[in-house]
Amino acid sequence: MAKVAFIGLGVMGFPMAGHLKTKGGHEVTVYNRTVAKAESWVAKFGGAHGNTPAEAARDADFVFTCVGNDDDLRSVTIGAEGVLAGMKPGAILIDNTTASAEVARELDAAAREKSCAFIDAPVSGGQAGAENGVLTVMCGGEEEVFARARPVIDAYARMVGLMGPVGSGQLTKMVNQICIAGLVQGLSEAIHFGKKAGLDIEKVVEVISKGAAGSWQMENRHKTMNEGRYDFGFAVDWMRKDLDIVLTEAKRNGATLPVTALVDQFYGEVQKLGGNRWDTSSLLARLEK
Repeated sequence: MAKVAFIGLGVMGFPMAGHLKTKGGHEVTVYNRTVAKAESWVAKFGGAHGNTPAEAARDADFVFTCVGNDDDLRSVTIGAEGVLAGMKPGAILIDNTTASAEVARELDAAAREKSCAFIDAPVSGGQAGAENGVLTVMCGGEEEVFARARPVIDAYARMVGLMGPVGSGQLTKMVNQICIAGLVQGLSEAIHFGKKAGLDIEKVVEVISKGAAGSWQMENRHKTMNEGRYDFGFAVDWMRKDLDIVLTEAKRNGATLPVTALVDQFYGEVQKLGGNRWDTSSLLARLEK
């Protein structure tokens, strides 16, 4: 059992912190900007909550962060009330936020100044994966630090991999989002075409999902897409945030991403339809408007 702090109790962080307490058996202190959410977590899982990130992180062996974006991440890690102000030497900061590789390297440098270690560890699997403790975790950091952190991360993960030095976890998550963007657009066009052709989409998917066209998106989202229901999984606003990170990194490293850039524009059209909080499969909605 370790002493753990968890910062950020959104739809992902709330259950992830819960698994660290219940499945991992760790002593967990949480922090959330909305105090009521922290109190609700403590009421459900036990443990304690801190009044600031620094207070929550004090004396912890492992400190987890899971917030919205780069700026949110800086606000809970750096400064007088950030976690690094409260962390003890030798502690490990593990960031589950989907953020830029640049901010990961910034936090690694800041952690080293405090004689702490850092791992960027974005996750994939959505809210359901977080609730069921079966997330995929893509890590960047030193092998020795990863070896210490992995048994703790395992509490909420099905797959945990070290992808390379700090920043590699975030870069791998970018690859993940590039794949999802293209897959969802392809599935949206396929369902749209099948409907226009007068086919029974359920029968079509039953057959083609067992062949080369099959994917997680097809298996888990085709039914709700076909019914025009988009209140499942990862929101369009968050996907656009992630794709902005991807496209910014692509400009830096020289990668050419025409499909990703186009799908990002399509998600912009979904937002104009009022679909900011629809899930990513709502690309179909813009074809059927």
